[in-house]
Amino acid sequence: MSDQPTTTTAEAKAKGRTYFWGTGRRKTSVARVRLCPGNGKFLIDDREVNSYFFDSSSRGDVFAPLRATNTMGKYDIFVNVNGGGQTGQSGAILLGISRALVKADPALEPILRDGRFLTRDSRKVERKKPGQPGARKRFQFSKR
Repeated sequence: MSDQPTTTTAEAKAKGRTYFWGTGRRKTSVARVRLCPGNGKFLIDDREVNSYFFDSSSRGDVFAPLRATNTMGKYDIFVNVNGGGQTGQSGAILLGISRALVKADPALEPILRDGRFLTRDSRKVERKKPGQPGARKRFQFSKR
């Protein structure tokens, strides 16, 4: 947990903050991203990014849309994420941040489209089929 409490919607309205929402999905993960103008605070489930993602590639994925649009440190980002693992969650957060940035500033859309940050990755785990050990793997074929 961070030292500073997160602001509620009523407190935000009192402070005059405007929030931009974006929802991202990847594999079985769903990320709800809330973005508001600020000084670069970034919390995922009330934890700092560095303590939430230990893998540097996942951290890089999360910051990629901010680096591409040169908006690093201009927005406070609050994320709630459910389901999946690190890869799915980082991909969902990436898409959610990108969608929220487009709502905050529509001029950023061409940059995010060119970087393919607004494209939903529809790949999911293929189901296991009956009569075989996995989705694609088959039991060894016996001629006799």
